[in-house]
Amino acid sequence: MAPHRPAVFFDRDGTLNANLDYLTRPDQMRLLPGVGPALKQLRSAGFACVVVTNQSAVGRGMMTEADLERIHTEMIHQLADVGALLDGIYACTHVLDHPERKPAPGMLLRAAAELNLDLAQSWMIGDSLRDIQAGRNAGVKGCILVRTGHPIEETDDVRLHDVPIVDDVPAAARFILG
Repeated sequence: MAPHRPAVFFDRDGTLNANLDYLTRPDQMRLLPGVGPALKQLRSAGFACVVVTNQSAVGRGMMTEADLERIHTEMIHQLADVGALLDGIYACTHVLDHPERKPAPGMLLRAAAELNLDLAQSWMIGDSLRDIQAGRNAGVKGCILVRTGHPIEETDDVRLHDVPIVDDVPAAARFILG
């Protein structure tokens, strides 16, 4: 069996692509500037790149699993156009508490088992404390908040979590690569 490798886990909406209330169609998928090159840098440095995303629009009946698959296919195509690849995409479609719905760590734990990842050497990047909590609940090395999605106010909640806050995914990649 191959040795465990580190990963960078990414939230999707507001982190990798423009944040909409509910992205329900492939034509709404818009990668944020610099995401592709940042993923390429991280993969070149030996990190697996894995998306972990809550997608309650499926559970709410706003779209189907097939619609979600088409959206992810579009994201993969947009990344491929700039030479970037993902190692996996994990989505939780449940509306309420579920072991895979962030802030629970289920998607990260499943990805680690299926992709042979070393959580203790991995990172979580997202635009909300829910993402940070999922990473911490999974036991990752570090978590980073990006300002490209939900507004982040440096409130006591954020300070208590002692989370670096950066502008975007390229800045987060630079932080990780040191």
